[in-house]
Formats: sequence, structure tokens, C-alpha cells
Amino acid sequence: MRPAAFSDPLTLLLAVTVLFTFLIQSGELGTSDTAHRLQVTHSLWTGEPQVFPYEYPDFGLRGRDGKLYASYGIGQSLLMLPADLAGTAASHLPLWRNYVAAESDPTVRSIVVSISTNILINLLTALAAYHLLVLLGFNLRQSIAGVLGLLCATTHLHYAQNLTENNYIVLLTVAGFALQYCWLVRGDRRALLWGSAALGLNLLTRITTALDILGAACFVLLAMFFARYQPRSGMNKEVGTGGGLGDASVLARMSVYLRTALPVYAFFFFLDRMYQYIRFGSWTTTYVGVLARQQRLMDPSLPSNFPFNGYWFQGGLDSGVIGPLFSPEKSIFLFDPMFPLALLLTVLLWRRLEPGVRAFLSTWFLLVAAYIAFYAGYYSWAGDAAWGDRYVSSAVELAALPGLPLLIRYRRSLKRPVWYLGLGVTVFSVAVQCASLAFWLPLEIYQMTTLGHPTWVVFLRFKNIAGFALGRWDKWGLNTPAIFQDPWDATHLTTWNILPSLLRRIGDAPPRAVHVLYALWWFAALALMYVCARLVRSLYRTSAPRASCLPSMSG
Repeated sequence: MRPAAFSDPLTLLLAVTVLFTFLIQSGELGTSDTAHRLQVTHSLWTGEPQVFPYEYPDFGLRGRDGKLYASYGIGQSLLMLPADLAGTAASHLPLWRNYVAAESDPTVRSIVVSISTNILINLLTALAAYHLLVLLGFNLRQSIAGVLGLLCATTHLHYAQNLTENNYIVLLTVAGFALQYCWLVRGDRRALLWGSAALGLNLLTRITTALDILGAACFVLLAMFFARYQPRSGMNKEVGTGGGLGDASVLARMSVYLRTALPVYAFFFFLDRMYQYIRFGSWTTTYVGVLARQQRLMDPSLPSNFPFNGYWFQGGLDSGVIGPLFSPEKSIFLFDPMFPLALLLTVLLWRRLEPGVRAFLSTWFLLVAAYIAFYAGYYSWAGDAAWGDRYVSSAVELAALPGLPLLIRYRRSLKRPVWYLGLGVTVFSVAVQCASLAFWLPLEIYQMTTLGHPTWVVFLRFKNIAGFALGRWDKWGLNTPAIFQDPWDATHLTTWNILPSLLRRIGDAPPRAVHVLYALWWFAALALMYVCARLVRSLYRTSAPRASCLPSMSG
């Protein structure tokens, strides 16, 4: 007999997630921001400084007693702590002695940190997203399709290779929404407590995730509000919304919500403030305020409202509101095509949607608008070197989460052109995200110094893939001078962005280690194909959902 786990769709889904996340790893941290956050991690247990003197003033802020500190929250640094311990130990293995001595990059430490942390985040995100979709009323097949859509058909896939804080924020937000909704439909106050803790923990990573906390409260309120007008919904009986928002049971539930969630949020907000005070001696300002003050001292020509000296509309495609929507270089419609699909299906199917799905989609469409509005005035509204608009992408990914499940659920109700459009958008979106993994992310940014602006970055990436594969980079004018200005950048930009290929290109790694990594990569690829086949087969056998709360929170 085969082990039961080998036939369980959720277990197979998690296995698929682990395998493809391993396959796409480059061993790099992705951006200098993450490298700086890892140095903060290292400083927590080694005594090294958060910022080295030679990095200042390009990076770092002067804090208490004139010490240099990183200008970020501590959330992602804490997340990477166990992996940093393991990676530091691995770097002392005899196999890597010469590689470490050559000071090659990616370092052994960053390889261990990036691979293990990305796999962990993706695994937990898959689990949390699955349970959230089941709670929203989707069956097994629809929920698994939704999880795969989130992981592989949105920019979440890109950030599973490039270890910014985005996917960590998505994980905590999905878990928070799932657990708080679990409380709403089941009355499990422990779920509300832990869901509030997940959302509160986000404050340590990026303070603007306070918008997600407000969004969670909006989600709960909207779910009860929509249930009032849909008496057939089973949620009415469980959340007591039969009498509408003025009903005593609704007010009682909101009282429980606030009494449980607000102290948890206050605790994490206090931790964030305490970290701010330890570094800069202030309980009230943020590191953005410290950055603005110190930058203006070094450069008096900066405007008084720096760094929020950008423009909402002035500059057209380069402005903070129009750019995230329509810029060829950052548009959320191009980089996350599942988002407009979810928007279209919401409009077409609104009257058919369950209260929880309505509430979720309404909340996240509002949050996408809120994030665009908040960052519209920021001097770098798109996050500089990033695949798409990284400040908005997390909200866009979650708004797109129910898109594929809705397409599958209402296939027979949708007109045939809509169904085929949905399939086409899904395939194109997967292709876009896979293309984002092929090369290190700044490639097109370097090329645009020669090619100019605006450039259709997504399509330039497809051209880069074809040109590199066919050996026509020179003939097609893609080997622009900026790529080769820095030898380190040139080495990382001119090879496929997966770990075995990158190590072979650098040339300092032991050949046997590179051969072993290639063997592991191909073994994982074959295993992925096998597990995918097992998953598809298992989904044809059953469509019944599993338990509707996260396992650790169930009674």
C-alpha cells in the first residue's frame, strides 16, 4: 500500500511548493536591501555592527552615541536568524574553504539563508492560503488551484527567488486574515488572538502594514454586512448577522474583536517603537523621518518634504498614481495579470459571490488603492530595482488570490469567451513570472540606460531570454555597456539565475560541488514532475475540503 500522505492533495501541494521553490533558487539574496537586513541579523548574535563605516553615507543612519544603524525594521532580520546561524556554520566546512577564501558571491551563508528562508516562507504561505480559501467556501480543487495561482501566477514567484520582505509580509497577512475569519465563522477566540499576532508581527517588518491591520477589521465588518443581505448563507447563523449590523450579537462580536486584537497590536507597536528608541532615541518618529533629517543635513538642496516629494499625477507615466497602473516599466496589470482577471470576475459574478468572498475582494481592492495612494508621493514610488511595483505588489497578489478559484467554480456560468480569456491570462501570467526568474532582476534596468524610457520591461525580458538562449544578445543589441561597467554585476547578469549555473559562471566553487548541485537540481525537477502528476491524479478522486482553520489553531 502507498503511504496515505502520497495520496493526500494538501500534502502533495506542499511537496510541489517545496520542490519548485528549491529549483528557482539562485543562492543570492536578491537585493542590497536584503543583504543589509542579513547584516543586522548577523549583528544580533556576533556583535558586528549593523552598518560598516565604509558603507556610510551611501547606506546607514547615525543613531544614539553616533553609532551607525540600518534604516529598516527588524522583522525580516529576525526571520533570517536561524538560517544565518546555520549558514555561518556551513561556511566553515572544508569543502568550501577555497570558495570562502576567494570571497566569492553568493557566499555560502547567503546561499543557506536564501534557500532555506524562501522555502519556509513559501511552504507556510501555501498552507495559510489553502485554509483561507477553504474558509471562504472553495472546494479542494478550487483552493489548490488558488494556492498555485498565488505562488506561480503572481509576482509572489519572483519574490520567492529574490528574498525581499514582500513574501514574508504576504505570509503573515494571509495567516492573519485566515485566522481572524476562522474566529468569525467558528467563534474560536484563540484563532483571533493568533491572527492578530500575525498581523501585528508585520509591523516589525514594514510599518505601512498597519494598512493591512485596518484591512482585516474592514474584512470582518464587510463579511458580516454582506451576510445580512444573503440569508441563505450558512455564515448568518454562525456570526449572528441575521439582524444586520445593528444586531446586539454583531456589536458583541466586534467588542470581542477589539478587546482581543487591539492589545496584541499595541504590543507589537510597542516593540517597534522600542527598537526605534534603542537606535535613534525617539519613541515617536520613524526611520523615514530620521533618514529625511540626515539627508537634508548632507544635502540642503533636498525639499523640506523629502522623501515624500514625488508627484501623484505630474509627470504622466512616471507619476505615483498613473505609474503603478499604466507605466510599461511597473504596471500592476502587466506584472500581475491575475489582478485584472480577478477584478473582471468580481464585476461579472458579484451577485453570485458568497459574503466572505465579497468581503475579501472588496477589502483588497480598497487596500491596493490605499497602497498606491500612500506611496504616490514617495520619491521612489515603485521601489527602484524591483520586478514591478514592489510596494504595491503584496496587496495586488492577495487581491488576485480568489481569481483562479472563481474562474473554475463558475466555469459553466461564464460565457465561453470569458472562460478562454481567463485561461489565456493565467497562462500568460505564469509565463511572465517564470520569465522574471531567468536573470538577475536589474538586467533591464541596466539596459534601459541605453535603450531609454519608457520600455516594456516584461517583453524585453522575453527578448532577453530568447537572445541569450539563441546566442544573439550582441546581434539584438542587448549587451549594453552598462551591464559590463561593474565586473561583479556583469558576472551575475550574464548567466541563468539559478544556483548551479551561477556557481559555474563565477568559477570559484569546487567543481564537484557544482556537479552535485546540478544533479540535485535535475533530481528535484524530475521529482516535481512526478509529484505534480500525483497531485492531478488525486484531485480527480475527490473535491471535498479539509478542515477550515489552520491546523495549529483547531480545537
